[in-house]
Amino acid sequence: MSTATNYLSTPTADLDELRAHFAPVFAKIADGNLERERDRVFPHEQVTLLNEAGFGTLRIATDRGGWGASLQQVFLLLADLGTADANVAHIWRNHLAFVEDRLNATVSDANDTWIARFLDGQFVGGGWTEANNVTLANLVTTVQTDGDHFAVTGAKFYATGSLYADWLDVLGRGDDGELLTALVRADDPGVTLVDDWDGFGQRTTASGTARYESARAERGDVFPAAERFPYQGHFYQTAMLSVLTGITRAALRDGSAALTGRKRNYPQGLTEVPSDDAQLLAVIGEVSADAFAAEAALAQAGAALDRIHGGDRNAKRRLVDAEVAVTQAQLVIIAAALRATTTIFDALGASGVSVQRGLDRHWRNARTLASHNPRVYKARILGDYLINGKDPVSNLAALGRGGQGN
Repeated sequence: MSTATNYLSTPTADLDELRAHFAPVFAKIADGNLERERDRVFPHEQVTLLNEAGFGTLRIATDRGGWGASLQQVFLLLADLGTADANVAHIWRNHLAFVEDRLNATVSDANDTWIARFLDGQFVGGGWTEANNVTLANLVTTVQTDGDHFAVTGAKFYATGSLYADWLDVLGRGDDGELLTALVRADDPGVTLVDDWDGFGQRTTASGTARYESARAERGDVFPAAERFPYQGHFYQTAMLSVLTGITRAALRDGSAALTGRKRNYPQGLTEVPSDDAQLLAVIGEVSADAFAAEAALAQAGAALDRIHGGDRNAKRRLVDAEVAVTQAQLVIIAAALRATTTIFDALGASGVSVQRGLDRHWRNARTLASHNPRVYKARILGDYLINGKDPVSNLAALGRGGQGN
Protein backbone atom coordinates (compact mmCIF):
# COMPACT_ATOMS: atom_id res chain seq x y z
CA MET A 1 0.00 0.00 0.00
CA SER A 2 1.40 3.41 -0.99
CA THR A 3 2.32 5.83 1.79
CA ALA A 4 2.89 8.79 -0.54
CA THR A 5 1.43 12.08 0.66
CA ASN A 6 1.38 13.63 -2.84
CA TYR A 7 1.88 12.59 -6.46
CA LEU A 8 5.46 13.75 -6.90
CA SER A 9 8.21 11.23 -7.50
CA THR A 10 11.90 11.19 -8.39
CA PRO A 11 12.23 11.90 -12.14
CA THR A 12 13.19 8.87 -14.20
CA ALA A 13 12.99 10.13 -17.79
CA ASP A 14 15.91 10.51 -20.19
CA LEU A 15 15.93 13.82 -22.07
CA ASP A 16 17.30 12.32 -25.29
CA GLU A 17 14.54 9.71 -25.28
CA LEU A 18 11.89 12.34 -24.63
CA ARG A 19 13.22 14.47 -27.48
CA ALA A 20 13.26 11.48 -29.80
CA HIS A 21 9.62 10.77 -28.99
CA PHE A 22 8.35 14.31 -29.41
CA ALA A 23 10.58 15.45 -32.29
CA PRO A 24 8.26 14.08 -35.02
CA VAL A 25 5.29 15.78 -33.35
CA PHE A 26 7.16 19.07 -33.09
CA ALA A 27 8.14 18.74 -36.76
CA LYS A 28 4.47 18.40 -37.75
CA ILE A 29 3.67 21.46 -35.64
CA ALA A 30 6.49 23.46 -37.23
CA ASP A 31 5.02 22.66 -40.64
CA GLY A 32 2.62 25.47 -41.45
CA ASN A 33 3.44 27.63 -38.43
CA LEU A 34 4.19 30.63 -40.64
CA GLU A 35 0.86 30.35 -42.45
CA ARG A 36 -1.04 29.95 -39.18
CA GLU A 37 0.67 33.05 -37.80
CA ARG A 38 0.08 35.09 -40.94
CA ASP A 39 -3.58 34.11 -41.35
CA ARG A 40 -4.40 33.83 -37.62
CA VAL A 41 -5.41 30.18 -37.86
CA PHE A 42 -5.96 28.62 -34.44
CA PRO A 43 -3.86 25.47 -33.90
CA HIS A 44 -6.53 23.09 -32.59
CA GLU A 45 -5.06 20.19 -34.55
CA GLN A 46 -1.58 20.85 -33.19
CA VAL A 47 -2.77 20.94 -29.57
CA THR A 48 -4.56 17.64 -30.16
CA LEU A 49 -1.40 16.08 -31.61
CA LEU A 50 0.51 16.98 -28.47
CA ASN A 51 -2.23 15.63 -26.24
CA GLU A 52 -2.25 12.35 -28.13
CA ALA A 53 1.54 12.12 -27.77
CA GLY A 54 1.27 12.57 -23.98
CA PHE A 55 2.80 16.03 -23.70
CA GLY A 56 0.40 16.93 -20.90
CA THR A 57 1.58 13.99 -18.78
CA LEU A 58 5.31 14.70 -18.85
CA ARG A 59 5.58 15.25 -15.10
CA ILE A 60 3.37 12.33 -14.03
CA ALA A 61 5.36 9.36 -12.74
CA THR A 62 5.78 6.36 -15.03
CA ASP A 63 4.10 4.03 -12.54
CA ARG A 64 0.98 6.21 -12.86
CA GLY A 65 1.10 6.25 -16.65
CA GLY A 66 3.14 9.41 -17.35
CA TRP A 67 6.68 10.10 -18.54
CA GLY A 68 8.43 10.77 -15.23
CA ALA A 69 10.14 13.95 -16.48
CA SER A 70 11.97 16.51 -14.36
CA LEU A 71 11.04 20.18 -14.43
CA GLN A 72 14.23 20.95 -16.30
CA GLN A 73 13.30 18.40 -18.97
CA VAL A 74 9.77 19.79 -19.27
CA PHE A 75 11.01 23.33 -19.82
CA LEU A 76 13.66 22.27 -22.34
CA LEU A 77 11.02 20.33 -24.28
CA LEU A 78 8.72 23.34 -24.10
CA ALA A 79 11.54 25.38 -25.65
CA ASP A 80 11.80 22.81 -28.45
CA LEU A 81 8.07 23.23 -29.01
CA GLY A 82 8.51 27.01 -28.92
CA THR A 83 11.04 26.70 -31.73
CA ALA A 84 8.41 24.86 -33.77
CA ASP A 85 5.57 27.28 -32.92
CA ALA A 86 5.68 29.88 -30.15
CA ASN A 87 1.91 30.14 -30.00
CA VAL A 88 1.36 26.43 -29.45
CA ALA A 89 4.03 26.33 -26.74
CA HIS A 90 2.45 29.23 -24.85
CA ILE A 91 -0.98 27.58 -25.02
CA TRP A 92 0.38 24.78 -22.78
CA ARG A 93 1.50 27.06 -19.95
CA ASN A 94 -1.68 26.91 -17.87
CA HIS A 95 -2.20 23.20 -18.38
CA LEU A 96 1.32 22.21 -17.35
CA ALA A 97 1.12 24.48 -14.31
CA PHE A 98 -2.16 22.95 -13.13
CA VAL A 99 -0.74 19.45 -13.58
CA GLU A 100 2.18 20.51 -11.38
CA ASP A 101 -0.25 21.85 -8.81
CA ARG A 102 -2.18 18.58 -8.60
CA LEU A 103 1.06 16.59 -8.37
CA ASN A 104 1.94 18.64 -5.29
CA ALA A 105 -1.53 18.13 -3.80
CA THR A 106 -2.42 15.63 -1.09
CA VAL A 107 -3.39 12.19 -2.32
CA SER A 108 -7.19 11.96 -2.35
CA ASP A 109 -10.04 10.58 -4.43
CA ALA A 110 -10.62 14.00 -5.99
CA ASN A 111 -6.97 14.35 -6.97
CA ASP A 112 -6.86 10.76 -8.23
CA THR A 113 -9.64 11.84 -10.56
CA TRP A 114 -7.56 14.76 -11.80
CA ILE A 115 -4.55 12.55 -12.51
CA ALA A 116 -6.85 10.25 -14.48
CA ARG A 117 -8.20 13.25 -16.42
CA PHE A 118 -4.68 14.32 -17.37
CA LEU A 119 -3.85 10.81 -18.53
CA ASP A 120 -7.07 10.84 -20.56
CA GLY A 121 -5.82 13.92 -22.40
CA GLN A 122 -8.17 16.45 -20.84
CA PHE A 123 -6.74 19.94 -21.24
CA VAL A 124 -6.77 22.90 -18.84
CA GLY A 125 -6.78 26.54 -19.86
CA GLY A 126 -7.99 29.74 -18.28
CA GLY A 127 -6.53 32.65 -16.41
CA TRP A 128 -6.63 34.47 -13.11
CA THR A 129 -6.17 38.06 -14.22
CA GLU A 130 -9.08 40.52 -14.28
CA ALA A 131 -9.24 43.62 -16.41
CA ASN A 132 -9.53 47.25 -15.27
CA ASN A 133 -6.55 47.13 -12.90
CA VAL A 134 -8.20 44.60 -10.58
CA THR A 135 -5.62 42.89 -8.33
CA LEU A 136 -5.76 39.94 -5.95
CA ALA A 137 -6.67 42.39 -3.19
CA ASN A 138 -9.93 43.47 -4.84
CA LEU A 139 -10.78 40.47 -7.01
CA VAL A 140 -14.44 40.54 -7.99
CA THR A 141 -14.95 37.03 -9.38
CA THR A 142 -16.92 34.87 -6.93
CA VAL A 143 -16.96 31.13 -6.22
CA GLN A 144 -20.10 30.75 -4.11
CA THR A 145 -21.71 27.72 -2.54
CA ASP A 146 -24.80 26.66 -4.45
CA GLY A 147 -26.34 23.54 -2.91
CA ASP A 148 -24.04 20.58 -3.53
CA HIS A 149 -21.69 22.51 -5.84
CA PHE A 150 -20.23 25.98 -6.45
CA ALA A 151 -21.32 28.73 -8.84
CA VAL A 152 -18.59 30.80 -10.48
CA THR A 153 -19.39 34.33 -11.66
CA GLY A 154 -17.00 36.91 -13.06
CA ALA A 155 -14.77 37.73 -16.01
CA LYS A 156 -11.11 37.08 -16.76
CA PHE A 157 -8.69 38.42 -19.33
CA TYR A 158 -5.43 36.81 -20.55
CA ALA A 159 -7.36 33.52 -20.55
CA THR A 160 -4.57 31.74 -22.39
CA GLY A 161 -5.47 28.43 -23.98
CA SER A 162 -9.17 28.78 -23.21
CA LEU A 163 -10.43 27.99 -26.72
CA TYR A 164 -8.56 24.66 -26.68
CA ALA A 165 -9.54 23.63 -23.16
CA ASP A 166 -11.80 21.08 -21.57
CA TRP A 167 -11.42 22.84 -18.22
CA LEU A 168 -10.83 26.45 -17.15
CA ASP A 169 -8.83 27.31 -14.05
CA VAL A 170 -10.58 30.29 -12.37
CA LEU A 171 -9.56 32.30 -9.30
CA GLY A 172 -12.31 33.87 -7.22
CA ARG A 173 -13.52 34.62 -3.71
CA GLY A 174 -15.59 32.17 -1.70
CA ASP A 175 -18.49 32.87 0.62
CA ASP A 176 -16.17 34.04 3.41
CA GLY A 177 -13.80 35.98 1.13
CA GLU A 178 -11.23 33.19 0.90
CA LEU A 179 -9.41 32.96 -2.43
CA LEU A 180 -10.43 29.77 -4.20
CA THR A 181 -9.36 28.04 -7.38
CA ALA A 182 -12.31 26.56 -9.27
CA LEU A 183 -12.08 24.26 -12.28
CA VAL A 184 -15.03 24.82 -14.58
CA ARG A 185 -15.91 22.81 -17.67
CA ALA A 186 -15.32 24.93 -20.76
CA ASP A 187 -18.59 23.74 -22.29
CA ASP A 188 -20.66 24.73 -19.26
CA PRO A 189 -23.62 26.89 -20.41
CA GLY A 190 -22.49 29.61 -18.01
CA VAL A 191 -19.13 30.01 -19.80
CA THR A 192 -18.56 32.45 -22.66
CA LEU A 193 -15.17 32.59 -24.37
CA VAL A 194 -14.39 35.67 -26.45
CA ASP A 195 -11.51 35.84 -28.93
CA ASP A 196 -10.69 39.50 -28.28
CA TRP A 197 -6.93 39.29 -27.69
CA ASP A 198 -5.56 42.26 -29.64
CA GLY A 199 -1.85 41.95 -28.92
CA PHE A 200 0.51 42.20 -31.89
CA GLY A 201 2.17 38.94 -30.86
CA GLN A 202 1.12 35.47 -29.67
CA ARG A 203 -2.00 36.00 -31.72
CA THR A 204 -3.40 32.46 -31.71
CA THR A 205 -2.99 31.62 -28.03
CA ALA A 206 -6.65 32.39 -27.20
CA SER A 207 -5.55 34.90 -24.57
CA GLY A 208 -8.77 36.90 -24.63
CA THR A 209 -11.78 37.14 -22.31
CA ALA A 210 -13.58 34.37 -20.43
CA ARG A 211 -16.90 35.22 -18.79
CA TYR A 212 -18.64 33.13 -16.15
CA GLU A 213 -22.32 33.40 -15.23
CA SER A 214 -23.08 30.96 -12.40
CA ALA A 215 -20.88 28.38 -14.10
CA ARG A 216 -20.90 25.09 -12.19
CA ALA A 217 -17.85 23.76 -10.34
CA GLU A 218 -18.08 20.50 -8.41
CA ARG A 219 -16.83 20.32 -4.83
CA GLY A 220 -13.95 18.08 -5.82
CA ASP A 221 -12.83 20.70 -8.35
CA VAL A 222 -12.51 23.68 -5.99
CA PHE A 223 -9.36 24.24 -3.91
CA PRO A 224 -8.08 26.95 -1.55
CA ALA A 225 -5.70 29.14 -3.55
CA ALA A 226 -3.39 29.30 -0.53
CA GLU A 227 -2.71 25.59 -1.04
CA ARG A 228 -1.41 26.02 -4.58
CA PHE A 229 2.16 24.80 -5.00
CA PRO A 230 4.63 27.32 -3.57
CA TYR A 231 6.76 27.72 -6.69
CA GLN A 232 3.88 28.28 -9.11
CA GLY A 233 4.99 31.82 -9.91
CA HIS A 234 8.41 30.46 -10.82
CA PHE A 235 6.79 27.75 -12.93
CA TYR A 236 4.63 30.17 -14.91
CA GLN A 237 7.60 32.46 -15.47
CA THR A 238 9.94 29.69 -16.54
CA ALA A 239 7.35 28.33 -18.97
CA MET A 240 7.32 31.75 -20.60
CA LEU A 241 11.12 31.77 -20.70
CA SER A 242 10.97 28.40 -22.43
CA VAL A 243 8.90 29.89 -25.23
CA LEU A 244 11.28 32.86 -25.49
CA THR A 245 14.20 30.45 -25.76
CA GLY A 246 12.40 28.65 -28.56
CA ILE A 247 11.76 31.93 -30.36
CA THR A 248 15.46 32.82 -30.16
CA ARG A 249 16.36 29.50 -31.79
CA ALA A 250 13.65 29.97 -34.42
CA ALA A 251 15.09 33.39 -35.32
CA LEU A 252 18.50 31.75 -35.75
CA ARG A 253 17.01 28.98 -37.90
CA ASP A 254 14.97 31.23 -40.16
CA GLY A 255 17.60 33.95 -40.37
CA SER A 256 20.28 31.44 -41.33
CA ALA A 257 18.05 30.03 -44.06
CA ALA A 258 17.35 33.52 -45.36
CA LEU A 259 21.07 34.39 -45.51
CA THR A 260 21.86 31.12 -47.25
CA GLY A 261 19.24 31.95 -49.85
CA ARG A 262 20.55 35.45 -50.62
CA LYS A 263 22.04 35.65 -54.13
CA ARG A 264 23.46 39.18 -54.24
CA ASN A 265 25.24 41.46 -51.83
CA TYR A 266 25.38 45.20 -51.28
CA PRO A 267 28.25 47.16 -52.89
CA GLN A 268 29.78 47.63 -49.43
CA GLY A 269 29.88 43.88 -48.88
CA LEU A 270 33.11 41.96 -48.49
CA THR A 271 32.18 39.28 -51.00
CA GLU A 272 29.87 38.91 -53.95
CA VAL A 273 28.00 36.05 -52.31
CA PRO A 274 26.35 37.10 -49.00
CA SER A 275 26.81 33.69 -47.39
CA ASP A 276 30.59 34.15 -47.72
CA ASP A 277 30.62 37.66 -46.23
CA ALA A 278 32.48 37.60 -42.89
CA GLN A 279 30.46 40.46 -41.44
CA LEU A 280 27.17 38.76 -42.21
CA LEU A 281 28.48 35.46 -40.89
CA ALA A 282 29.43 37.25 -37.66
CA VAL A 283 25.79 38.34 -37.25
CA ILE A 284 24.71 34.71 -37.42
CA GLY A 285 27.45 33.80 -34.95
CA GLU A 286 26.22 36.41 -32.48
CA VAL A 287 22.62 35.24 -32.79
CA SER A 288 23.77 31.66 -32.22
CA ALA A 289 25.45 32.82 -29.00
CA ASP A 290 22.15 34.40 -27.89
CA ALA A 291 20.39 31.09 -28.51
CA PHE A 292 23.10 29.26 -26.56
CA ALA A 293 22.87 31.68 -23.63
CA ALA A 294 19.08 31.42 -23.54
CA GLU A 295 19.06 27.62 -23.42
CA ALA A 296 21.86 27.53 -20.83
CA ALA A 297 19.99 29.97 -18.59
CA LEU A 298 16.76 28.01 -19.03
CA ALA A 299 18.48 24.77 -18.06
CA GLN A 300 19.91 26.35 -14.91
CA ALA A 301 16.52 27.77 -13.90
CA GLY A 302 14.86 24.40 -14.44
CA ALA A 303 17.51 22.65 -12.37
CA ALA A 304 16.97 25.14 -9.53
CA LEU A 305 13.25 24.39 -9.56
CA ASP A 306 13.94 20.65 -9.44
CA ARG A 307 16.04 21.21 -6.32
CA ILE A 308 13.01 22.65 -4.50
CA HIS A 309 11.87 19.06 -3.95
CA GLY A 310 14.54 18.24 -1.39
CA GLY A 311 12.45 17.73 1.73
CA ASP A 312 11.49 20.17 4.45
CA ARG A 313 15.01 21.00 5.53
CA ASN A 314 16.27 24.25 3.99
CA ALA A 315 13.06 24.54 1.96
CA LYS A 316 13.09 28.34 2.17
CA ARG A 317 16.72 28.41 1.05
CA ARG A 318 15.91 26.36 -2.04
CA LEU A 319 12.93 28.57 -2.84
CA VAL A 320 15.13 31.67 -2.62
CA ASP A 321 17.75 30.01 -4.82
CA ALA A 322 15.04 29.20 -7.36
CA GLU A 323 13.76 32.78 -7.31
CA VAL A 324 17.27 34.08 -7.95
CA ALA A 325 17.91 31.59 -10.75
CA VAL A 326 14.59 32.24 -12.50
CA THR A 327 15.05 36.00 -12.22
CA GLN A 328 18.59 35.83 -13.57
CA ALA A 329 17.36 33.61 -16.37
CA GLN A 330 14.62 36.11 -17.14
CA LEU A 331 17.17 38.90 -17.58
CA VAL A 332 19.41 36.74 -19.76
CA ILE A 333 16.72 35.16 -21.92
CA ILE A 334 14.64 38.27 -22.59
CA ALA A 335 17.76 40.22 -23.58
CA ALA A 336 18.91 37.37 -25.82
CA ALA A 337 15.50 36.95 -27.47
CA LEU A 338 14.92 40.64 -28.18
CA ARG A 339 18.49 41.12 -29.43
CA ALA A 340 18.46 38.03 -31.65
CA THR A 341 15.06 38.74 -33.20
CA THR A 342 16.24 42.25 -34.11
CA THR A 343 19.88 41.63 -34.99
CA ILE A 344 19.11 38.81 -37.41
CA PHE A 345 17.86 41.37 -39.93
CA ASP A 346 21.38 42.84 -40.14
CA ALA A 347 22.43 39.69 -42.01
CA LEU A 348 19.63 40.07 -44.56
CA GLY A 349 18.72 42.40 -47.36
CA ALA A 350 15.44 44.20 -47.94
CA SER A 351 13.86 40.85 -48.74
CA GLY A 352 14.26 39.96 -45.07
CA VAL A 353 11.27 42.13 -44.19
CA SER A 354 8.96 40.37 -46.62
CA VAL A 355 5.57 39.54 -45.15
CA GLN A 356 5.85 36.18 -46.87
CA ARG A 357 8.94 35.35 -44.81
CA GLY A 358 7.22 36.47 -41.61
CA LEU A 359 10.48 37.03 -39.73
CA ASP A 360 8.83 39.88 -37.86
CA ARG A 361 6.72 37.32 -35.99
CA HIS A 362 9.71 36.30 -33.91
CA TRP A 363 10.25 39.83 -32.57
CA ARG A 364 6.53 40.45 -32.09
CA ASN A 365 6.09 37.20 -30.17
CA ALA A 366 9.22 37.76 -28.09
CA ARG A 367 8.26 41.33 -27.24
CA THR A 368 4.76 40.24 -26.24
CA LEU A 369 5.99 37.48 -23.94
CA ALA A 370 8.67 39.72 -22.44
CA SER A 371 5.96 42.20 -21.44
CA HIS A 372 4.03 39.77 -19.23
CA ASN A 373 6.25 40.17 -16.19
CA PRO A 374 8.31 43.32 -16.81
CA ARG A 375 12.04 42.80 -16.37
CA VAL A 376 12.63 46.47 -15.51
CA TYR A 377 12.46 45.70 -11.76
CA LYS A 378 14.38 42.44 -11.72
CA ALA A 379 18.00 43.59 -11.69
CA ARG A 380 17.20 45.92 -8.77
CA ILE A 381 15.58 43.09 -6.80
CA LEU A 382 18.58 40.86 -7.44
CA GLY A 383 21.00 43.58 -6.41
CA ASP A 384 19.05 44.30 -3.23
CA TYR A 385 19.22 40.62 -2.33
CA LEU A 386 22.91 40.19 -3.17
CA ILE A 387 24.09 43.37 -1.43
CA ASN A 388 21.57 43.92 1.36
CA GLY A 389 20.19 40.43 1.87
CA LYS A 390 16.58 41.50 1.23
CA ASP A 391 14.38 38.42 0.91
CA PRO A 392 13.30 38.21 -2.76
CA VAL A 393 10.39 35.82 -2.13
CA SER A 394 8.69 37.34 0.93
CA ASN A 395 6.17 39.36 -1.09
CA LEU A 396 5.66 37.26 -4.20
CA ALA A 397 1.90 36.89 -3.65
CA ALA A 398 1.49 40.62 -3.22
CA LEU A 399 3.38 41.19 -6.48
CA GLY A 400 1.27 38.67 -8.35
CA ARG A 401 4.14 36.21 -8.72
CA GLY A 402 2.30 33.80 -6.47
CA GLY A 403 -0.14 33.58 -9.34
CA GLN A 404 0.66 33.46 -13.02
CA GLY A 405 3.54 35.85 -13.26
CA ASN A 406 1.66 38.33 -15.42
